[in-house]
Amino acid sequence: MAFYDALAENGSAQALMEHEHLRLLAQALVQAIRKSASIDWTRKESVRARMRIEVRKLLARYGYPPDLQKAAVDLVIRQAEAFANVWN
Repeated sequence: MAFYDALAENGSAQALMEHEHLRLLAQALVQAIRKSASIDWTRKESVRARMRIEVRKLLARYGYPPDLQKAAVDLVIRQAEAFANVWN
């Protein structure tokens, strides 16, 4: 839910994308981040860089507005860091 909220936080993204499409994107992001996460990933810049690339790819694939992608990537990574302790 936190990833969905992060993506939907942007009003223009919410206006351009349907609720269901944002929900599917949020689910894909959770799966990709969990798959990419390794031990101490929050301290390893190389792992975080790969995650950012994967998040950008998913945002583009799901049609997230390009001008808003950088902020969305940063927000998704911050959300993942917040949940890192819960997931591990």
